[in-house]
This record gives sequence, structure tokens and C-alpha cells, in this order.
Amino acid sequence: MPSGFDQPTLQSAEQLLEAALQEDLADAGDLTCLATLPQQQTSAVQLVSRESGVFCGGQLIELTFSRLRADVQTELFIGDGAALTPGTVIAEMRGDVRSLLIGERTILNFLTHLCGISSLTAKYVRETAGTHAVVLDTRKTLPGWRRLQKYAVLCGGATNHRMGLFDGVLIKDNHLAARGSLSAATAVESARDYLRSRQLPAVVEIEVDTLDQLRDVLTAAPEIVLLDNMQLTDLIAAVELRNQFSPQTLLEASGGVSLATIREIARTGVDRISVGGLTHSAPALDLGFDWSSHPGSDARA
Repeated sequence: MPSGFDQPTLQSAEQLLEAALQEDLADAGDLTCLATLPQQQTSAVQLVSRESGVFCGGQLIELTFSRLRADVQTELFIGDGAALTPGTVIAEMRGDVRSLLIGERTILNFLTHLCGISSLTAKYVRETAGTHAVVLDTRKTLPGWRRLQKYAVLCGGATNHRMGLFDGVLIKDNHLAARGSLSAATAVESARDYLRSRQLPAVVEIEVDTLDQLRDVLTAAPEIVLLDNMQLTDLIAAVELRNQFSPQTLLEASGGVSLATIREIARTGVDRISVGGLTHSAPALDLGFDWSSHPGSDARA
């Protein structure tokens, strides 16, 4: 379970928050707050979960108020990866009421999305309990959001696939088609030679969609083979082929994976299951701001 953002994820978060606040405020600011609330009025508000799930993104609260240069103190009561139930108080924010109201929607937009991903991921991981299959995400992410979305996957208990094209080799059918006569086994050897010549980790993954392709590519002993959209019977046969011809090769099932199918896929004996839906189809988790003193009152927190 991650303990917080690493530096690249933090940078992504700051860039996204800057864009979000600029989109909301432009050069005019919050006209409603400016028109209705006096300066230096203070209040307190709690971030509360409305449903069960897994929390993710606590750092974004302070980052948002920091971007607003707001006089707001934040107290987090739970960490990323913690379980949520209806009514869980996640954090309390105290300070300038204008800033609290300005930051509210941005904070909720970020956290409901990320908590939705971590919560859905946790459901997939639970379905694989008792098997040795690892659940992974994919590159099916929103532009600019990849590091945050993949961080949310970690909070849900799954594993990250490669971050991008820059940090892993995955030879797909279109790569082979573009080379015409290049066989899958030859492609694996070529990729491995390239990585070694540049002193990069020689980990090569290749996609196949038939058992005949798998049998051929196993002669090159690839580190990982992605089994694309195979039926359960073919996945079982693929595991048997792997065990016979290249026991060290990891098998990854992908395509057609849902909460209804992942347990049976995991029970075939594959080592990895990648699920694009973790990031591209996760519903938002319902969170809300509960005001402990009315924002329009004269109460001082």
C-alpha cells in the first residue's frame, strides 16, 4: 500500500490542480463568495464518506488550499488505502470560509474520482483471493491523470502495469503486423537484444491471441506473455503449455475481464490479470462536505 505520492505523482497532482482552479476561477475569482461573504470569516467543515469504499488522495486537500494560498488548517483522520463506510469522517478543514467554499468542488472532483478507482480496484482484488493471480491496471487512463489514477489502483491493493511506452516493452499484434514476416519469437529476441545493448532491464512482454502463437513464442522464453481475449478453456491450456515449455514465463490474461469473470480467470492458473476498467470505468465514490458551522454564520473556528 503506498504511503503517499512519489515526486512524479506529486508534480502531476500540482499541474492538474493548477488547471482545475484556473478553469474554475479564471482571473475573476469566485464571484459568489466575493459578493456574499465578508473577508476573514472562518468556519469548519468535515469531509465525509456517503458510502463504503477505499480512500485515496488525502494529500490533495492541503495541496488545493496551498494553491489557493488559503489560511486553512487540515486534519486527516485516515490514510490512503483505508476502508470507508457511510459516515466515515475523513478529514476536517478549519479556516477562511471563502477558501473552504472555493476549494470544495475541486477537492471533491479529485477525491470522488480517485476513491472510485481505489474502491473498484479493491473489489477486483477481493475476487482473486485464494489464487496467486495479481490484478494490474493498463494505460487506459485520462491524459494527464495517469500517475494519479495508477496511484489509486495501488491504494485499492492492485499492481501497476508499465507507466507508459517509455518504461516497458509490450509487443502487440500491430507491431508484428507492421514488420510483416517477423515471427513472435524473433520479435522477443530482437527486443531483448535492444534492451541489453542499452543496459536496460531485459524484460519483454508479448501479446498472443491463439495457442499456436503461444507455443511458438515460448521457444524464446519471454518474461511475460499477454493472453488476449482467450476463453477459459484456452487459458487453462495456455498454462499447461507454459508449464511444459517455459515454466519461468509469466502469463497475463487480458480482455473481457469483469467482476463477474475475474475469479474464474484467476482460477485457471494465470499469474497476472490486467483490467482496463479499473481506470476508465470506475464510478465516482460519493463523498461530501459537512459544515460544522454554517458558512454564512459569524461562528469562528
